[in-house]
Amino acid sequence: MALVLLPGLNNLIDDISEEKKLPAQVVETALREALLKGYERYRRTLYLGINDNPFEEEYFSNFDVGLDLDEEGYRVLASKIIVEEVESEDHQIALTEVMEVAEDAQIGDTVVLDVTPEKEDFGRMAAATTKQVLAQKLRDQQRRMIQEEFADLEDPVLTARVIRFERQSVIMAVSSGLGRPEVEAELPRRDQLPNDNYRANATFKVFLKEVSEIPRRGPQLFVSRSNAGLVVYLFENEVPEIQEGSVKIVAVAREANPPTRSVGPRTKVAVDSIEREVDPVGACIGARGSRIQQVVNELRGEKIDVIRWSSDPIQYICNSLSPARVEVVRLVDPEGQHAHVLVPPDQLSLAIGREGQNVRLAARLTGWKIDIKNSQEYDQAAEDAEVAELISHREAEESLQREAEERLAAEQTARAEEDARLRELYPLPEDDDNLIEADSEEDVQDLSIGENEETNTTKILSEEETEKEEDGTR
Repeated sequence: MALVLLPGLNNLIDDISEEKKLPAQVVETALREALLKGYERYRRTLYLGINDNPFEEEYFSNFDVGLDLDEEGYRVLASKIIVEEVESEDHQIALTEVMEVAEDAQIGDTVVLDVTPEKEDFGRMAAATTKQVLAQKLRDQQRRMIQEEFADLEDPVLTARVIRFERQSVIMAVSSGLGRPEVEAELPRRDQLPNDNYRANATFKVFLKEVSEIPRRGPQLFVSRSNAGLVVYLFENEVPEIQEGSVKIVAVAREANPPTRSVGPRTKVAVDSIEREVDPVGACIGARGSRIQQVVNELRGEKIDVIRWSSDPIQYICNSLSPARVEVVRLVDPEGQHAHVLVPPDQLSLAIGREGQNVRLAARLTGWKIDIKNSQEYDQAAEDAEVAELISHREAEESLQREAEERLAAEQTARAEEDARLRELYPLPEDDDNLIEADSEEDVQDLSIGENEETNTTKILSEEETEKEEDGTR
């Protein structure tokens, strides 16, 4: 068959490459795969009404498409095996037929033949299939490049622009760097901030949460405005001491989407300084609150508490409940990280916070279970008795957990022993060498056992003969 001409093929590849921001080789590969799918559709349409499905799934695996960029066209090529008697014309070719052009051909060799159909025979259905497959392949390549581009991104915070809205999600345009093309990212409802105004073309700082592979959609970017990493990034950019390393952020607890609208978003940040003369809290707040105000503005008015981290859990818990004033912190169960915090009556609501937000964030920040108690009504004896009961219950649960783990370990050991026993009875192919060695050892043992049995038999016979001789003498 002759080459099927595609006028303007080179210009088409260049235009697609520039529009989709894909390398020319990637576009060529996608075009070859699309033309091959079109050829498959062409072949299948020839059997419509004759046979339901004459071709298996891998039937066309030996076919390929070759692009000729110089002459701007393509050919469909089929790799066929030389046989004596042909059973499948698409996969085999007779030796006698090949020897007409190659006398040194042998059975089992592979030849590549041009099976390109005429352009007018290709059909509208095949052409439509080629167009659809090409578009899908190009989308897949774009998404794959997006995944590779963003998966190992060093800076997870990006500048995003609102494009449109899909259900409760915001679709935004993001770029991985200067000069790089924008790609779409999804901001789900749970990752949005209640104070944000997501209008068209509005820009926001977003945290690249993940690059996921979505069925039927390919790689998809998911960004977040509620992730604690965004707060860390904003402080790192506003506080030079953090960039220099003299101040470090130890922990962050954030509640960007409170349970009810009556409670606003809030964040607690624990910081520490490497150098004694540097005040970490003051460095993060800045002169007259200039630095922290920049962070608050970017987060649309979110309340941020910056507290000093301490290796002493009592002091750390006191700091975490800021701005409330704490009288006493009792570590009633250090092993279970449970503490009672005693505050004056006028500080009780402030320590707890609206709907428990302040104490909830303090517990997340410190990792301790914190119970706020009124210092004037605190009954230490009754509280200690209650805590002792809780400790006993916790220890009982831990004991049950250990017993369960031990039982599981014993079951796994027994299962391994049973597997080993079954493997001896029914060895796997990789155990053949060991099995041969074991059989040879058993043969040697059987041989020695046989020799011992013969010796024992001889002894018994000699004893019987001696007894008979003695009886005859008598």
